[in-house]
Amino acid sequence: MLKDTLRKLTLALTLIAPVAAAEPLVFTAIPDQDETKLRERFQKVADYLAEELDTEVRFVPVKSYAAAVTAFRNNQVQLAWFGGLSGVQARQLVPGSEALAQGVEDAQFRTYFIAHESTGLEPSDHLPEAMKGMTFTFGSKGSTSGRLMPEYYIRQQFDAAPENVFSRVGFSGNHSRTIDLVESGTYQTGALNFAVWESEVAAGNVDTDAVQVIWETPSYADYQWTIRGDVDERFGEGFKERVREALVGMDDPELLASFPRKGFIPASNDDYQGIRETARALDLID
Repeated sequence: MLKDTLRKLTLALTLIAPVAAAEPLVFTAIPDQDETKLRERFQKVADYLAEELDTEVRFVPVKSYAAAVTAFRNNQVQLAWFGGLSGVQARQLVPGSEALAQGVEDAQFRTYFIAHESTGLEPSDHLPEAMKGMTFTFGSKGSTSGRLMPEYYIRQQFDAAPENVFSRVGFSGNHSRTIDLVESGTYQTGALNFAVWESEVAAGNVDTDAVQVIWETPSYADYQWTIRGDVDERFGEGFKERVREALVGMDDPELLASFPRKGFIPASNDDYQGIRETARALDLID
């Protein structure tokens, strides 16, 4: 009878163990575009990673860049698609976390400054002095391409803070919204990430008679996938590298086009030292 009891107990534990051990990998992404587009894009990423990692993978949306960093810090998510600045902030808060992969384009990312046609501003090889006194909108306050780098170059060109350069400064919240606000004339000028601009223009969503690019910044490192340093303890030895391999191995044209990226390449924390130094210079991080 004792043997029968032990056999039943062993069988019960065998059935229960896989369920107890099945822990999902949860990830998020900075809300740099319309939420509907983000959900569609990252649910496909979740499905792809689940198949590649043989692990349940969940995407959870957040309302702001700061919320993405907070979720990462609090271990509510273990993986995140960050911008350059938000990635630096997150890794600073979670020791041992690493930048795993970046888009091919992210190693040479750029910001576009755009202007409404009524301003009379034309494409230039520098920020036009005539922008001074106009209205201007950044994207999100935590955006690398929509705030950090634009502010850096505004200060460099005008030797003054944005609020002392423009008659009114706003924060649209995301890159798509920046286009909408400048195209409508709500703001005369603005700045956003070049990839969103080119994607929206290609999709026919921008009236290029009403708004155009007037300057593009030099290149810098931007978006990246960042993972917490404790994932191997949580999901098993070598898990972090398996995630990196899955991201770098992503080659579905439709999935890549949704970012839009040509592909993903390995990244490291060192790639974002320039972003860290710029953020410190602007007092955006300690």
